[in-house]
Amino acid sequence: MLNIIFVVLIIVAFAAYFYFKTRQFRAVLPIRKKWYKAQAGVALGCFIIAFGINTCIIYPTLVGYLIGAVFVVVGLMYANAQYKRVRHEGRFVKEEFELNK
Repeated sequence: MLNIIFVVLIIVAFAAYFYFKTRQFRAVLPIRKKWYKAQAGVALGCFIIAFGINTCIIYPTLVGYLIGAVFVVVGLMYANAQYKRVRHEGRFVKEEFELNK
């Protein structure tokens, strides 16, 4: 049952990543492009975290736990860095929109 929950989380995170990457390519304003890129990075980090936890559930061995832990740590670091970028770029998105009306 827990495996199904993480598979759904993996699918949702990948869909969010694809959505924000599509928005990034369609955006015209440069700060908005960076903002969507950072949001896609957060979704990718969540995907990696969910994949790592799911690996620990599917393969309950020492090797499975080590690989899962590596994925979780890398995912946490990446999602945290991208979240900081989302907060930073988010401050300038509205201002950029107002300047380029």
